[in-house]
Amino acid sequence: MEEKVYLEQLQEIRSMMNRSTKFLSLSGLSGILAGVYAILGAVIVHSIIIHRSHRFITLESVEFMQIIGVAAGVLVLSILTAFILSKRKAVKNGQKLWDSSAKRLFFNFGIPLVSGGIFCITLLQYGVTGLIGPATLIFYGLALLNASKYTLDTLRSLGISFVALGLIATQFIGYSLIFWTIGFGFLHILYGTIMYLKYDRKTA
Repeated sequence: MEEKVYLEQLQEIRSMMNRSTKFLSLSGLSGILAGVYAILGAVIVHSIIIHRSHRFITLESVEFMQIIGVAAGVLVLSILTAFILSKRKAVKNGQKLWDSSAKRLFFNFGIPLVSGGIFCITLLQYGVTGLIGPATLIFYGLALLNASKYTLDTLRSLGISFVALGLIATQFIGYSLIFWTIGFGFLHILYGTIMYLKYDRKTA
């Protein structure tokens, strides 16, 4: 009996330590929806490419601006969804959304992500557009890996998957949209579902 009580106390202490050092309000459902947004965005981009007015899409073309607009829309929707659902989960668990653990998560996630964004702009500047798709996957994966130690462990596996997918994509330059769809679409849905079943539903 005493041993059982001792183990329960250890589990409680461990849970308290995790709550104080890790951001545990990430919503698995937001990952699923982000994947859905990405797939819908990829379908729209594919339609733009098919119905383009010229053989090649240049940086000055209307189609390129439309593709950028779709990508920005997917990003904004994903961020808003993650914020709303994570805030709701934090309130339900009696936690603050923006605490010290959230700040550490945001900072460590942001460094590789911003670096990758600048690198992709540089690739665009020098006309090396074929590597932009793989680079976004790789740097996003590195951002997840860097942030995983401050939140749910599932993000580490997701980050590794993105990095691996991005490296494979470097060998298939003409198929960036397919790899984007696999990564930002299906991987998000897969790992979002895992997170939902493992953490969100258990909490509920």
